[in-house]
Amino acid sequence: MVRESLSVDDVWKALEDVKDPEIPKLSLVDMGIVTSVSIGEDESVRVVITPTFAGCPALKMMADDIKDRLGKLTKGNVEVEVNYDVQWSTDMLTEKGRQMLKESHFALPGQVNGFVSAESLIKVECPFCGSRDTRLQSPFGPTQCRAIHYCDNCKQAFEQFKPV
Repeated sequence: MVRESLSVDDVWKALEDVKDPEIPKLSLVDMGIVTSVSIGEDESVRVVITPTFAGCPALKMMADDIKDRLGKLTKGNVEVEVNYDVQWSTDMLTEKGRQMLKESHFALPGQVNGFVSAESLIKVECPFCGSRDTRLQSPFGPTQCRAIHYCDNCKQAFEQFKPV
């Protein structure tokens, strides 16, 4: 259904339906990947995204999903621009995004404020039992943004969303 008058708020709300391809419980908005939205006089929509990592294999899928979702809102053109002017950081996750990661049993990244230390990958809090009696098994998880850990307290392996 096409609305009479499209607002930037309408677009942001619709983008909450566009999920991250690797963590489908989170929206691209909650991941902090969507960095800008604008609407032209002809109701064309321009969305700027900053992927979590350069060379992200899900870029085309994210752009296509954004175009599909917003195409239901407007008769105008939908453009998705990938922009690296601002480097994505885990500090860009919304509080809702952090909560969804926790509910998905990911160890949360700490706030980095522009500086990531090696310590941010060791003794992270286990998302299952809350213990910090954990150890890094591999800094390389199934995707570039995740690391594998093991909890010596509850004997559970888990992934950490790496701080960047």
